[in-house]
Amino acid sequence: MGFGTRTIAVAALAAFALVGTACAQNSPDGQSTGDDSAALTEVSVHGCTPQNPLVGAWTNETCGGHILDSIQSQLIRYDSKTMEPKLDIAESIETDDAKLFTVKLKPGYLFSDGTEVKAENFVDAWNYTAYAPNGAPQSTFLSPVVGWDQLQCTGEEGACDEAQPSTLPAKETLDGLKVVDDHTFTIETAEPTSNLLVRLGYTAFAPLPDVFFSSGADAAGDFGKLPVAAGPYKVTENTATQIVLEKNEHYTGAFPGQVDRIVHRIYSDLAAGWADLVAGNLDFLDAIPTDQLVDDAWIGIVGKDRTASGVAGRIEVLTVSPTDPQFQNNPLLRQALGEAIDRETITKVIFGGSRLPADGWVSPAVDGYKSGQCGAACVYDADKAKADYAASGGYQGVLTLTVNGDGGHKDWADAVCNSLRNTLEVDCQVVLTPDFRTLLNSASNGELTGLFRSGWVQDYPSIENYLTPIYSRGAESNYSRYDNPDFEAKLTEAAAADDLDEANKLYQEAEAILANDYPTLPLWYPTTSAAWSDKIDVIDVTPTSWLDTSSLTVKS
Repeated sequence: MGFGTRTIAVAALAAFALVGTACAQNSPDGQSTGDDSAALTEVSVHGCTPQNPLVGAWTNETCGGHILDSIQSQLIRYDSKTMEPKLDIAESIETDDAKLFTVKLKPGYLFSDGTEVKAENFVDAWNYTAYAPNGAPQSTFLSPVVGWDQLQCTGEEGACDEAQPSTLPAKETLDGLKVVDDHTFTIETAEPTSNLLVRLGYTAFAPLPDVFFSSGADAAGDFGKLPVAAGPYKVTENTATQIVLEKNEHYTGAFPGQVDRIVHRIYSDLAAGWADLVAGNLDFLDAIPTDQLVDDAWIGIVGKDRTASGVAGRIEVLTVSPTDPQFQNNPLLRQALGEAIDRETITKVIFGGSRLPADGWVSPAVDGYKSGQCGAACVYDADKAKADYAASGGYQGVLTLTVNGDGGHKDWADAVCNSLRNTLEVDCQVVLTPDFRTLLNSASNGELTGLFRSGWVQDYPSIENYLTPIYSRGAESNYSRYDNPDFEAKLTEAAAADDLDEANKLYQEAEAILANDYPTLPLWYPTTSAAWSDKIDVIDVTPTSWLDTSSLTVKS
């Protein structure tokens, strides 16, 4: 992810530079060649099915995000240990007023097809992302730029209808983006945006090569499966069972990959990934099955020197279905359900203490976190829950709790349902989707009732990242379809703050507004629980619980 040139105050998050002990040097099929001079190194990692094409404008979930972290470069990169933003493609980013930013690029930075990354590659990419008829999920990340609203459609609920030209955007490009020369462009925001520099390391702000546009700008086609990007790796294979990355021979940045191939193996069951890790058939696993977390059994099996545990910039919540009529205009019902969830017991018994009960919508790993923001709905109180549930009118029929079946979530979902059932006598039933992609698609299409699992891993180190992308009007990850004018106004005020302390205070005020409505019910803050094989020599596990592939090496 990324960084800027001016002094930027960001929180340094806990991270882990952990070293294992083992050696391997493999050919592309994973077998030793017996010839060290010709051997290729390969590492296999736990993967999952991306929801969308592997393009920064489209990928807004971790399955695809883990791929983009290796194949894309942005203006800014986040330090793998501290999340501190530092310059990458950008040579400098300067502003005097937090409204007009001048970006200068490092000459000679190349895409994986050998073409140079130029200013127009950023401007064209961001215009493509912002232009609503393209349907890019990451469009709202460009909303601070002058003219973004004129690139949005005006049909019902912002829909675009080719048959009704009046619903189409007034413009096709952002007024706030200007190419100065091959290596310079400017960004103008509609209001002062105090943390724009911190945001620019997120994958939504990556450049797109000329070939993307000359071939029809079809992210859903071949480009989205085997994209051209400017990172240290490139995708060479993309199937239903694995996504293979290989070194980008044209990479010219400061963070080259050390291993030749990284194979993302896609598992439909977390337990199968764990079994492969223990058997030596998988080299990195970023999540541990719940039955192995009890009494730290997993650490005893793998060995402490091959595990990482610690604070992470993550949160898991239950999203309240916006299409379920029983929840509409009934925040007391939502609050009562939250009060009936015994987070303390669940995190201890199911997760072996590897989760922290949530008391708000922002991770405690992030600068700006304030305790107790969730209020009553995050405090288990059986008597209060029963009284509020009765006063709300309760929930009639079966209350479904939908989770994805490929992430090891059934045990805790059953525990949550048991807590609701025992406290409120509500008929709570767990529903499993085949994978995370199916869950997200169903949520996006408004097909889920009751409650469903949502999770968030920080894109960049800011309290704002836990609020705007998830709860602002029209945001792609706003699965609750939350829309509160007071919340929107507070976000705007916070973004325009003169300094970080003032911005954090205002963002905290925005977070507190969520406790009036409970669009989601915070559950817990997952901590890092990652393990690797004895093949690995050096590995950095980031504050997002994923590995920094540029640091990854194997024993030779």
